[in-house]
Amino acid sequence: MTGPSDRKTIAIVGLGSIGGIIAGLLRAVDRHDVIACVRRPLDRLTVERAEGTVEVPLRALTDPAAATPVDWVLLSTKAQDTESSAPWLQRLCGPRTRVAVLQNGIGHAERLAPLVGAATVVPTIVYYNGERLAPDRVRFRRAGEHEFAVADDTDGRAFEGLLDGTAMRVRRSADFTTLAWRKLLLNAVANPITALTLQRQAVFRRADVKALCHAILEEAANVGRADGAQLAPDEAELMLATLLTYPPDAGTSMYFDRVAGRPFEADALTGAIVAAGERHGVPTPLNGLLLTLLRATSDGLRDAAQAERR
Repeated sequence: MTGPSDRKTIAIVGLGSIGGIIAGLLRAVDRHDVIACVRRPLDRLTVERAEGTVEVPLRALTDPAAATPVDWVLLSTKAQDTESSAPWLQRLCGPRTRVAVLQNGIGHAERLAPLVGAATVVPTIVYYNGERLAPDRVRFRRAGEHEFAVADDTDGRAFEGLLDGTAMRVRRSADFTTLAWRKLLLNAVANPITALTLQRQAVFRRADVKALCHAILEEAANVGRADGAQLAPDEAELMLATLLTYPPDAGTSMYFDRVAGRPFEADALTGAIVAAGERHGVPTPLNGLLLTLLRATSDGLRDAAQAERR
């Protein structure tokens, strides 16, 4: 039973597929006070999952001016939207606030530090697959043995405790850098290939696509090793095998953005690999090619959306 001293205030910034799922599951166990920070009013949330659908009432704020400091912020916007979250973070963060970053990419703490003041940044790795079906409805799919990974430290253990009762499985690791790079490797092929081909995970069953992904992964793994990740000699094969365990009809965040006509987080994923390669002097011709195509496609989506609003 949760006592008064154990109950925390949790603000979730970004109620898309990832944020919507964690908001719904936290709200369902009712161990903490959950606040959704959203653009449009929302009073209920539905999470579809294999164990059964969860439908919960939800408290939502639409104006950062109405927010006050909380115990935890779960930042689950797309990485490219982090700057636009600054008004929320300024109001929600205090010296005792922890900000868990539920975003793709690496370097979370360095990227968030200028936006959160004296709050503590808690990097996480998100493994579950989410799909936003409507503003108030998301679909949750497990995609491995854990839904999150965190560092095995005080903040990581606090995050794990925050999710008690939700059935979200958290892995704590003393080598968070390696786990972060392994997730980035998966994202380095899963997101760009599905977005550029406009196909879901079934596209990775093609022999030619598998060969291309293997080469991209080999190149990216070399960068990860130079950046301090303890990656196996056959890391590319292992990551490709993991990718092929996902349901053929599952999408990726970048795929859903492309379908919806939204710009996507090319620089947080492929861009992070290319940037790290430049820092360490490791060539990245394939990832550089992908980055060029992703940026061009994303910019085109952005320009088209701006033209429609005129």
